[in-house]
Amino acid sequence: MGAAKVSLFSLAAVLAVSVLLELLHTKHPVHIDGTVEEGFERVKELFVKNFEDGWERDGASLAVFINGTKVVDLWGGYADLQAARKWKQDTVSITFSTTKAVAAICVAMLAERGRLRYDELVSTYWPGFAKHGKENITIQMALSHEAGLGYLDTPITEEIAADHNKIREILENEWPKWEPGRKNGYHPFTFGWIVDQIVRHVDEKHRSIGQFLREEITGPHHIDYHIGLPLEEEYRVARVTVPSMWERFAEVLHDWRVSWYFLALWKLARDTPLSRAVNNPSWLKAVDSCTLNNPEYHQLEQAAALGIGNARSLATIFDLMNTQKLIGEQMLDRLQHHYNNDTDVIFDDKIAKGHGFFYLPLHRAGTEFLVGHTGHGCQQVVSDLKNKVSIAYVSNGLKTGLYDLCRTYSRLQDSIYDVIESRLETSQRIL
Repeated sequence: MGAAKVSLFSLAAVLAVSVLLELLHTKHPVHIDGTVEEGFERVKELFVKNFEDGWERDGASLAVFINGTKVVDLWGGYADLQAARKWKQDTVSITFSTTKAVAAICVAMLAERGRLRYDELVSTYWPGFAKHGKENITIQMALSHEAGLGYLDTPITEEIAADHNKIREILENEWPKWEPGRKNGYHPFTFGWIVDQIVRHVDEKHRSIGQFLREEITGPHHIDYHIGLPLEEEYRVARVTVPSMWERFAEVLHDWRVSWYFLALWKLARDTPLSRAVNNPSWLKAVDSCTLNNPEYHQLEQAAALGIGNARSLATIFDLMNTQKLIGEQMLDRLQHHYNNDTDVIFDDKIAKGHGFFYLPLHRAGTEFLVGHTGHGCQQVVSDLKNKVSIAYVSNGLKTGLYDLCRTYSRLQDSIYDVIESRLETSQRIL
């Protein structure tokens, strides 16, 4: 009983201090810029409201394309709140795991060119991978988090992470942590290294994932997105901040389902599959503290977590996919279908996956799933392949909830689909 009282007192003290610090925090004027097409005014109102309500403490950007037309392009807040550095049109930020979806598009392009098959063994293209129980892992299994390599036994240092040959050797010598193909478990970091090696082995020029992206997508289409940011571009990068305990509790009070975070904290503090997957590399931190503002890390070609861009750049890439500028109709049809939807052994939750994407439930405008990816702190990029809609949201003030559990993004997506459904109803009446 005494221990329980102490625990409750400690929790109350933490909350009290968090609230006090929040009240003492320097406040700056709300700064919003950008444009919306006629009919999407409510989306802008809610984007502004996120800042006015205190839900968006730093900066953010939101972009929406419909069948090749940009209908929303908004940005606001601060790239560095403490320095009063505004989020500008060319501000970029870490997009966390939405990077995986960009990498997945690169793989889809290579598949369409005949450089690989999703149902073929990884070892067909990368012979050194075929040992220690990895002989039967297919490309699809690797992309769908079924390879059993959600975490590694070898500690990944900064030196190792910067050397793709060392990463290759570690992956080749690793044993799966579960039987490949029997279970799926999220690969937070290893996904990026595996995909990079696949691209290097199947690409006719043996390019890295970052170089392939730059030469095949972002360069030709003038898109400001990077897997491996040049040091000279660092001045445009937003400073990432983690939420206070009070901000986390505020999200839980808004939607109790966000309380999953506290279970995750419990797992991270113990020897669990989640802690093993998240805590290696140990020097990449973004939960209770943030080391990701180190410019040296931004130069790494880490295709699972360290892509750098903004909502406009992410939405543009996905719009190019939607409008068959990157891949054709047959490949798009394939990407509409997930590969697995079983309980994830890392997250202990069901997340539909396939081809390197998450398939996120929607059930609006005749669409069952959005194809894309969530990212830590409420980053988001999705495509509605049926209605040719792409949406992206990037924020440097990290949140606790993800996708529809992230209150800043959720109400924006709802308002976007209010417009889309209204337009669909109007067009159906005309027909």
